[in-house]
Amino acid sequence: MKKNMGSCSNAVSMAFMACLVMNSLVFVAYGGDFYQDFDLTWGDRRGKIFNGGKLLSLSLDRISGSGFQSKKEYLFGRIDMQLKLVAGNSAGTVTAYYLSSQGPTHDEIDFEFLGNLSGDPYILHTNVFTQGKGDREQQFYLWFDPTRNFHTYSIIWKPQHIIFLVDNIPIRVFKNAESIGVPFPKSQPMRIYSSLWNADDWATRGGLVKTDWTKAPFTAYYRNFNANACVWSGTGSSCGGTNSVSDGAWETNGLDAPGRRRLRWVQKYFMIYNYCTDLKRFPQGVPPECKRRF
Repeated sequence: MKKNMGSCSNAVSMAFMACLVMNSLVFVAYGGDFYQDFDLTWGDRRGKIFNGGKLLSLSLDRISGSGFQSKKEYLFGRIDMQLKLVAGNSAGTVTAYYLSSQGPTHDEIDFEFLGNLSGDPYILHTNVFTQGKGDREQQFYLWFDPTRNFHTYSIIWKPQHIIFLVDNIPIRVFKNAESIGVPFPKSQPMRIYSSLWNADDWATRGGLVKTDWTKAPFTAYYRNFNANACVWSGTGSSCGGTNSVSDGAWETNGLDAPGRRRLRWVQKYFMIYNYCTDLKRFPQGVPPECKRRF
């Protein structure tokens, strides 16, 4: 987890944005059962499941945050979750939603939403850990207010690559670069985790803005979980999901031409930090995966 390392620049093409939003509406709506799929793991009842298992909330107050994890472990597939983030003055708070294995050499695929003062944008922080090592941060502003409505945040994890998506729009691709010596998460099954917690020592403007506890409790909401993924059983994995893919297409397909255009649009107008371009951080040279053009 890193501090904010950039600032937004460039004007947005509104016509193109409208087109992307319309395309994103084609995304399939589905709903899992939080009672069946997840355990509330900490927070002393600050996490709640209601609406018959269709809605989950996490809350944070001065005493504690809260969190949950999936009952199942997964090894490759697509994970989707709809979130509505903490509204109003969320400065100092972090809502984390990620895949992770356990242990000192764990793998991890992160979405983290860094709160801000009312009226200022959230920062979406992404990272990939392999064999216990992260430091692969990319950060983005969003092209909408993530506190007004639910939006879908997805991870596609395949042996060839990891794709981060927001409302079915790709924002980041992390390619398998084992051929040039870069570890890739492909052997450790991972659970889905989420937590809402206080990180006002770094989350907002490098820790300059602290959490305003008079606004507590802070609450984030979750719905429409779906895992079209391989479930790990301890001896192996079985593949499937609510929208099972029987032809194995998810194992190999990368972004098509429209997907690549959307990715370039997001990275041009909304990316505010990219570890691959941070020469001050890597004076001896950027990591090897940054030098390879895919």
